[in-house]
Amino acid sequence: MADTPKSFHLSPEIHHYLVEHGTPPDTILQGLIQETMQLGGVSVMQVAPEQGAFLTLIAKLIGARQAVEIGTFTGYSALSIARGLLDDGKLLCCDVSDEWTAIGRKYWEKADVAQKIELRIAPALDTLRALPSEPWIDLSFIDADKTNYLGYYTELVSRTKPGGLILVDNVLWFGRVVDATANDPDTIAIREFNSAIAADARVEAVMLPIADGLTLIRKF
Repeated sequence: MADTPKSFHLSPEIHHYLVEHGTPPDTILQGLIQETMQLGGVSVMQVAPEQGAFLTLIAKLIGARQAVEIGTFTGYSALSIARGLLDDGKLLCCDVSDEWTAIGRKYWEKADVAQKIELRIAPALDTLRALPSEPWIDLSFIDADKTNYLGYYTELVSRTKPGGLILVDNVLWFGRVVDATANDPDTIAIREFNSAIAADARVEAVMLPIADGLTLIRKF
């Protein structure tokens, strides 16, 4: 169990209660959490346990078959999405780190979902732009470098089926989105992304206070 909540507004006690009273991480996910924590401070990039459970449930609810993930890190979110896909479902993971994704591969094998996952090590925008241009994606998850969020979204939304979903992490950015003194490139990029989604007539969206803020976007 992750002891430190990623949600900036939750106490550790409430976070622990929240995770325990949903579907908690099984032994495979617990192992992945523990191995990722050994990486040190960078482990904060792993999605929260409740967020992983939410990804699995969303994939199941919409009957997702074709999914794309931008930013895989050590593979927790990929494992969670893959578990929710239909039996013949496929998840394309885009990342630039062989080192971190190699950790995930071990746990995908343990969870018997490796056959559903294709990992491409390359700049995600290059990978996305090489994909078929027609709408074919049921579900996407964006959790990567913040300054490219709008670019990732632009490439994904045109390839998303009507009724398909795009989920985007870190949209509250630990509260910095409303901090007038925070004007670093990542914070500015998150604010611009959030404003763009709110104004996009192609979609409907809701920003959820899950982990560090998760926007759920449905294409009309």
